[in-house]
Amino acid sequence: MNFLLNKRARLAAIVVGSMVAGGALTGTALAVQGHMLNARGALYRANAQLQAAEPDKDGHRVEAMRLVGEAIQQVNAGLAAGAR
Repeated sequence: MNFLLNKRARLAAIVVGSMVAGGALTGTALAVQGHMLNARGALYRANAQLQAAEPDKDGHRVEAMRLVGEAIQQVNAGLAAGAR
């Protein structure tokens, strides 16, 4: 019976250790993605502000919206790459 208790204790320790290690790795991955998600949100907000701005900026507003759109595409590509 003592053997069974030791076997169960070892199994429990392995399971708990695996959960802790997995949680640490998952937390790291989510933290990295979290920054990317925050950046994408900021870009969406910037794009909305540019769209709401007066259009007479000698083309700079339109170019800024184009560049923000490209940045959003790059962030989306980074998020997809990080999810693999």
